[in-house]
Amino acid sequence: MKCPSCHESTTRVIDSRQIDDGKSIRRRRECESCQYRFTTFEKVEEIPLIVVKKDGIREEFSREKILRGLIRACEKRPVPFEELEKIASSIERELRNQGKSETPSVDIGEMVMDRLSAVDEVAYVRFASVYRQFKDINVFIEELKELISKG
Repeated sequence: MKCPSCHESTTRVIDSRQIDDGKSIRRRRECESCQYRFTTFEKVEEIPLIVVKKDGIREEFSREKILRGLIRACEKRPVPFEELEKIASSIERELRNQGKSETPSVDIGEMVMDRLSAVDEVAYVRFASVYRQFKDINVFIEELKELISKG
């Protein structure tokens, strides 16, 4: 690592600390030539995940979008925010572990519904009604029957 002050490449690490729940490392360094101290950050470079929407449009994966959908579905329900964060994180982790650069949005929606049905049935039905765009009450009733048969 070159010193930002004198541009020598002989620096030493004085202190290292994990940040971002261990996803990054913050290092304090000192130049051995001029004793200038500076901070560097190191983190794993992740491959961007691309979501392929129903209409064929591609966009970068957003954990925040999943979290917003979960929050909306769980509005006025006894589901802790931490639980919703765990769901969003587990979906992102599963997608990254698949090793694919592109994932259909349909697959992500199904992952959300699978996890949500185990946490809160009302929130599941809310999410499913928006996600699956129920056309009428009969489709809604069929979804409820399927949910009941699983339980």
